[in-house]
Amino acid sequence: MSGKWGDLSARVWSGVAMAVVGIGAIVLGGVWFQMLVVFVTAVMVWECWIMIRGTSPVSGMLIAAGVASVLSAQVFDGPATREFLLLFLIAPVVGLLVLKRERLTFAIFALAIQVAGWGLVHFRLDYGFTWLIWLVSLVVVTDIAGYFAGKALGGPKFWPAVSPKKTWSGTAAGWIAAALVGAIFAAFTNAGWVVVAMSVLLSFAGQMGDIAESAFKRRQGVKDSSALIPGHGGLFDRFDALLGAALALLLVAEVLNVPGVDF
Repeated sequence: MSGKWGDLSARVWSGVAMAVVGIGAIVLGGVWFQMLVVFVTAVMVWECWIMIRGTSPVSGMLIAAGVASVLSAQVFDGPATREFLLLFLIAPVVGLLVLKRERLTFAIFALAIQVAGWGLVHFRLDYGFTWLIWLVSLVVVTDIAGYFAGKALGGPKFWPAVSPKKTWSGTAAGWIAAALVGAIFAAFTNAGWVVVAMSVLLSFAGQMGDIAESAFKRRQGVKDSSALIPGHGGLFDRFDALLGAALALLLVAEVLNVPGVDF
C-alpha cells in the first residue's frame, strides 16, 4: 500500500494493540487502569521534555519518574484533598527552573497532562465504566472519521498554519461521528439526549488538544513526539485528543450541572 494510504497498515495494527490494552484496563478498572494512566502520563511528560531539550536521557527519565511518583501517590489510595493536587506543580516548576527555552510551554503541558490523567482515574472511579468508554469512544471515532474523511475528501484546511494535514471535511466528519456515538449512548443509557451535544463539544475539545500538540511540535521542529509506536509516533501523538477531551469533561463535571446526564 502506498501513497496517501501508505501509513494505514502500521496505524491499524498499532491502534488495535493500543485498543486492546486500553479497553482491557478500563474494563478491569482499579489498579490496572491506574497503572496504565500513570505510565501514559509520565511518558507524555517525558516526550514534552525531550522535544524541548533534545536527547537528554537522564533528565528526561528523572522528570518522568517524578511525574509517575506524584500521580501514583494521588491515585493509589492517596490523599483525597484538592490541595494535594498542588504536587502536580512540581514538574512544571522544574521545567521553569531548568529548561533554557519553552519553559512556559512545558509547564502548561506538563500540568495539563497530569490533571487530565488524574481526572481520568477519578472519572472511572466516580462515574463508572460506561461513561469512560463513552469518552474514549468519542476520541477514537473522531480520529478515525477525521482520518478517512480527510484523506478521501480533502478540501480546505482547518488550520494550515498549525496543522497542515487537517481539513474541514475531516473535522466535520469527526463531529458527526461523535454525535452518532452520543445518540447511541442516549438511546441505551439514562443520559438523555443532551449527551449528543456534549459528545460534539468533547469531540471539538479533543481536536483542539490535537491542534495544540501539533503547534507544540511545529515550534520544536519535530514530526512526532517520539518513535515509541509504529505508525503513530509517540504516546503524546495518540493521546493528545484524549487530553483535550478529558480536560473539557473535567470542566463540565466540575462547573456545569447538565440536566439528564448522570455525572
